[in-house]
Amino acid sequence: MRNTYNFFGFLVSCIWLLSSCSSVYMPNVPNTPMFTQKGEISAGGHATLKGNFSVNGAYAVSDHFGVMMNGSRLNNHRKKEDFRHNLFEVGGGYFTSFGTNKNRVLEAYAGIGRGSSDRTEKHTDAEEVTTYTRVSGNYDKYFLQVNFTSKRKKDLRLFGNSYPLNYGTALRMSYVDMYRHVRNGEIKPTEDNIFVEPIFYTRLALSPVVQLQYTSGGNFGLKNRKALTAGYSVFSLGLVINIWGRDFNK
Repeated sequence: MRNTYNFFGFLVSCIWLLSSCSSVYMPNVPNTPMFTQKGEISAGGHATLKGNFSVNGAYAVSDHFGVMMNGSRLNNHRKKEDFRHNLFEVGGGYFTSFGTNKNRVLEAYAGIGRGSSDRTEKHTDAEEVTTYTRVSGNYDKYFLQVNFTSKRKKDLRLFGNSYPLNYGTALRMSYVDMYRHVRNGEIKPTEDNIFVEPIFYTRLALSPVVQLQYTSGGNFGLKNRKALTAGYSVFSLGLVINIWGRDFNK
Protein backbone atom coordinates (compact mmCIF):
# COMPACT_ATOMS: atom_id res chain seq x y z
CA MET A 1 0.00 0.00 0.00
CA ARG A 2 2.78 2.42 0.87
CA ASN A 3 4.52 1.80 -2.48
CA THR A 4 1.25 2.42 -4.28
CA TYR A 5 0.80 5.77 -2.55
CA ASN A 6 4.40 6.77 -3.31
CA PHE A 7 4.02 5.90 -6.98
CA PHE A 8 0.72 7.76 -7.22
CA GLY A 9 2.19 10.84 -5.55
CA PHE A 10 5.16 10.81 -7.93
CA LEU A 11 2.88 10.46 -10.95
CA VAL A 12 0.62 13.32 -9.85
CA SER A 13 3.62 15.56 -9.17
CA CYS A 14 4.88 14.98 -12.70
CA ILE A 15 1.48 15.79 -14.15
CA TRP A 16 1.26 18.97 -12.09
CA LEU A 17 4.71 20.17 -13.20
CA LEU A 18 4.04 19.39 -16.85
CA SER A 19 0.61 21.01 -16.89
CA SER A 20 1.65 24.50 -17.96
CA CYS A 21 -1.66 25.32 -19.66
CA SER A 22 -4.54 26.93 -17.82
CA SER A 23 -8.02 25.49 -18.11
CA VAL A 24 -11.54 26.83 -17.86
CA TYR A 25 -12.32 23.76 -15.76
CA MET A 26 -10.90 23.20 -12.27
CA PRO A 27 -11.76 19.93 -10.47
CA ASN A 28 -13.20 20.03 -6.98
CA VAL A 29 -12.39 17.65 -4.13
CA PRO A 30 -14.65 14.60 -4.61
CA ASN A 31 -17.17 13.76 -1.91
CA THR A 32 -16.19 10.56 -0.06
CA PRO A 33 -18.67 10.21 2.83
CA MET A 34 -17.72 6.61 3.77
CA PHE A 35 -21.31 5.75 4.74
CA THR A 36 -22.07 2.58 6.69
CA GLN A 37 -25.74 2.88 7.73
CA LYS A 38 -28.99 4.81 7.43
CA GLY A 39 -29.14 8.29 8.95
CA GLU A 40 -25.42 8.99 8.70
CA ILE A 41 -24.35 12.55 7.84
CA SER A 42 -21.04 13.65 6.36
CA ALA A 43 -19.78 17.21 5.80
CA GLY A 44 -16.38 18.53 4.84
CA GLY A 45 -14.38 21.56 3.78
CA HIS A 46 -11.13 21.45 1.79
CA ALA A 47 -8.65 24.00 0.45
CA THR A 48 -6.26 23.31 -2.45
CA LEU A 49 -2.85 24.79 -3.17
CA LYS A 50 -4.42 26.94 -5.89
CA GLY A 51 -6.82 28.48 -3.37
CA ASN A 52 -9.86 26.54 -4.53
CA PHE A 53 -12.19 25.92 -1.57
CA SER A 54 -14.50 22.91 -1.76
CA VAL A 55 -17.42 22.02 0.52
CA ASN A 56 -19.11 18.61 0.57
CA GLY A 57 -22.26 17.35 2.25
CA ALA A 58 -24.00 13.96 2.14
CA TYR A 59 -26.80 12.05 3.86
CA ALA A 60 -27.52 8.29 3.99
CA VAL A 61 -31.21 8.03 3.11
CA SER A 62 -31.26 4.27 3.71
CA ASP A 63 -28.80 1.52 4.62
CA HIS A 64 -27.50 1.47 1.03
CA PHE A 65 -28.50 4.75 -0.66
CA GLY A 66 -27.05 8.21 -0.11
CA VAL A 67 -27.39 11.68 -1.61
CA MET A 68 -24.77 14.44 -1.84
CA MET A 69 -24.19 18.09 -2.65
CA ASN A 70 -20.80 19.55 -3.54
CA GLY A 71 -19.58 23.05 -4.25
CA SER A 72 -16.32 24.83 -4.90
CA ARG A 73 -15.22 28.43 -5.32
CA LEU A 74 -12.00 30.19 -6.27
CA ASN A 75 -11.29 33.92 -6.49
CA ASN A 76 -7.59 34.41 -7.09
CA HIS A 77 -5.78 37.62 -8.06
CA ARG A 78 -2.10 37.18 -8.89
CA LYS A 79 0.60 39.03 -10.76
CA LYS A 80 0.34 36.89 -13.90
CA GLU A 81 -3.25 35.68 -13.68
CA ASP A 82 -6.67 36.44 -12.23
CA PHE A 83 -8.97 33.44 -11.93
CA ARG A 84 -12.54 33.13 -10.67
CA HIS A 85 -14.28 29.78 -10.61
CA ASN A 86 -17.56 28.39 -9.26
CA LEU A 87 -19.01 24.87 -9.35
CA PHE A 88 -22.07 23.20 -7.83
CA GLU A 89 -23.02 19.49 -7.99
CA VAL A 90 -25.75 17.16 -6.74
CA GLY A 91 -25.74 13.38 -6.87
CA GLY A 92 -26.77 10.11 -5.33
CA GLY A 93 -25.78 6.48 -5.27
CA TYR A 94 -25.15 3.17 -3.54
CA PHE A 95 -22.88 2.26 -0.62
CA THR A 96 -22.10 -0.94 1.23
CA SER A 97 -19.66 -2.18 3.86
CA PHE A 98 -17.94 -5.55 3.84
CA GLY A 99 -15.01 -7.48 5.26
CA THR A 100 -14.56 -9.46 8.47
CA ASN A 101 -15.58 -6.54 10.68
CA LYS A 102 -17.56 -4.65 8.02
CA ASN A 103 -14.79 -2.07 8.07
CA ARG A 104 -14.32 -1.63 4.34
CA VAL A 105 -16.65 0.69 2.45
CA LEU A 106 -17.49 0.70 -1.26
CA GLU A 107 -19.51 3.57 -2.73
CA ALA A 108 -20.72 4.39 -6.25
CA TYR A 109 -22.31 7.75 -7.09
CA ALA A 110 -23.56 9.62 -10.13
CA GLY A 111 -24.47 13.27 -10.43
CA ILE A 112 -24.79 16.48 -12.40
CA GLY A 113 -23.43 19.97 -11.92
CA ARG A 114 -22.97 23.41 -13.39
CA GLY A 115 -19.94 25.67 -13.30
CA SER A 116 -18.44 28.90 -14.57
CA SER A 117 -14.99 30.45 -14.75
CA ASP A 118 -13.35 33.71 -15.76
CA ARG A 119 -9.59 33.74 -16.31
CA THR A 120 -7.44 36.74 -17.24
CA GLU A 121 -3.80 36.11 -18.18
CA LYS A 122 -1.39 39.05 -17.94
CA HIS A 123 1.63 39.27 -20.25
CA THR A 124 4.30 41.94 -19.62
CA ASP A 125 6.98 42.50 -22.30
CA ALA A 126 10.50 43.88 -21.96
CA GLU A 127 9.19 47.44 -22.20
CA GLU A 128 6.85 46.86 -19.24
CA VAL A 129 3.77 46.94 -21.46
CA THR A 130 1.08 44.57 -20.18
CA THR A 131 -1.45 42.86 -22.42
CA TYR A 132 -4.39 40.82 -21.25
CA THR A 133 -6.02 37.61 -22.48
CA ARG A 134 -9.43 36.97 -20.96
CA VAL A 135 -11.27 33.67 -21.31
CA SER A 136 -14.60 32.91 -19.66
CA GLY A 137 -17.00 30.03 -19.93
CA ASN A 138 -20.01 28.26 -18.49
CA TYR A 139 -20.50 24.51 -18.56
CA ASP A 140 -22.61 21.57 -17.48
CA LYS A 141 -21.00 18.59 -15.77
CA TYR A 142 -21.99 14.92 -15.45
CA PHE A 143 -19.98 12.54 -13.31
CA LEU A 144 -19.64 8.93 -12.21
CA GLN A 145 -17.59 8.12 -9.11
CA VAL A 146 -16.46 5.02 -7.22
CA ASN A 147 -14.95 5.24 -3.69
CA PHE A 148 -13.17 2.55 -1.71
CA THR A 149 -12.12 3.09 1.90
CA SER A 150 -10.64 1.01 4.68
CA LYS A 151 -12.06 2.35 7.95
CA ARG A 152 -9.75 0.27 10.10
CA LYS A 153 -6.58 1.47 9.92
CA LYS A 154 -3.19 2.02 11.36
CA ASP A 155 -2.55 4.34 14.29
CA LEU A 156 -0.29 7.38 14.32
CA ARG A 157 1.30 8.00 17.71
CA LEU A 158 1.84 11.69 18.39
CA PHE A 159 2.66 13.36 21.72
CA GLY A 160 1.77 10.17 23.56
CA ASN A 161 -1.63 9.83 21.90
CA SER A 162 -2.84 7.43 19.19
CA TYR A 163 -4.71 8.77 16.16
CA PRO A 164 -6.38 6.27 13.81
CA LEU A 165 -5.52 6.59 10.13
CA ASN A 166 -7.99 5.67 7.39
CA TYR A 167 -7.01 5.32 3.74
CA GLY A 168 -9.15 5.55 0.64
CA THR A 169 -9.25 6.01 -3.10
CA ALA A 170 -11.81 7.57 -5.41
CA LEU A 171 -12.02 7.33 -9.19
CA ARG A 172 -14.22 9.91 -10.87
CA MET A 173 -15.03 10.28 -14.55
CA SER A 174 -16.54 13.62 -15.55
CA TYR A 175 -18.06 14.78 -18.81
CA VAL A 176 -17.88 18.58 -19.06
CA ASP A 177 -19.80 20.38 -21.82
CA MET A 178 -19.50 24.15 -22.32
CA TYR A 179 -22.56 26.14 -23.38
CA ARG A 180 -20.82 29.53 -23.36
CA HIS A 181 -17.25 30.36 -24.40
CA VAL A 182 -15.92 33.92 -24.70
CA ARG A 183 -12.35 34.98 -25.50
CA ASN A 184 -11.39 38.68 -25.34
CA GLY A 185 -15.02 39.67 -25.80
CA GLU A 186 -15.64 37.40 -28.82
CA ILE A 187 -17.95 34.41 -28.81
CA LYS A 188 -15.98 31.23 -29.53
CA PRO A 189 -17.06 27.68 -30.38
CA THR A 190 -17.88 25.70 -27.27
CA GLU A 191 -15.83 22.67 -26.25
CA ASP A 192 -16.38 19.47 -24.32
CA ASN A 193 -14.06 16.99 -22.68
CA ILE A 194 -14.00 13.80 -20.65
CA PHE A 195 -11.86 13.93 -17.52
CA VAL A 196 -10.55 10.98 -15.54
CA GLU A 197 -9.86 12.13 -11.98
CA PRO A 198 -8.26 9.57 -9.63
CA ILE A 199 -7.46 10.61 -6.06
CA PHE A 200 -6.01 9.14 -2.87
CA TYR A 201 -6.98 10.45 0.53
CA THR A 202 -5.73 9.87 4.06
CA ARG A 203 -7.80 10.69 7.13
CA LEU A 204 -6.44 11.21 10.62
CA ALA A 205 -9.19 10.80 13.25
CA LEU A 206 -8.96 13.66 15.74
CA SER A 207 -12.08 12.25 17.42
CA PRO A 208 -14.77 9.68 16.52
CA VAL A 209 -16.56 12.51 14.66
CA VAL A 210 -13.87 14.83 13.26
CA GLN A 211 -11.14 13.79 10.83
CA LEU A 212 -8.31 15.70 9.16
CA GLN A 213 -8.05 14.75 5.48
CA TYR A 214 -5.19 15.10 3.02
CA THR A 215 -6.10 14.57 -0.64
CA SER A 216 -3.85 14.18 -3.67
CA GLY A 217 -5.13 13.51 -7.15
CA GLY A 218 -4.74 13.90 -10.87
CA ASN A 219 -6.79 15.19 -13.78
CA PHE A 220 -6.52 13.58 -17.23
CA GLY A 221 -8.36 14.94 -20.28
CA LEU A 222 -9.24 12.37 -22.93
CA LYS A 223 -9.75 14.97 -25.67
CA ASN A 224 -7.34 17.55 -27.08
CA ARG A 225 -8.88 20.94 -26.33
CA LYS A 226 -7.65 24.55 -26.06
CA ALA A 227 -9.78 25.96 -23.25
CA LEU A 228 -11.24 22.85 -21.63
CA THR A 229 -8.02 21.01 -20.77
CA ALA A 230 -6.65 19.03 -17.82
CA GLY A 231 -4.72 21.98 -16.44
CA TYR A 232 -5.12 21.42 -12.70
CA SER A 233 -4.63 18.62 -10.18
CA VAL A 234 -6.09 18.20 -6.69
CA PHE A 235 -3.86 18.69 -3.63
CA SER A 236 -5.87 19.71 -0.59
CA LEU A 237 -6.11 19.71 3.17
CA GLY A 238 -9.43 19.76 4.98
CA LEU A 239 -11.71 18.62 7.77
CA VAL A 240 -14.44 15.98 7.51
CA ILE A 241 -17.24 15.55 10.05
CA ASN A 242 -19.11 12.24 10.12
CA ILE A 243 -21.90 11.61 12.61
CA TRP A 244 -24.28 8.75 13.39
CA GLY A 245 -22.11 6.18 11.65
CA ARG A 246 -20.56 3.03 13.09
CA ASP A 247 -17.43 3.77 15.12
CA PHE A 248 -14.54 1.53 14.04
CA ASN A 249 -11.96 3.31 16.22
CA LYS A 250 -12.95 1.77 19.55
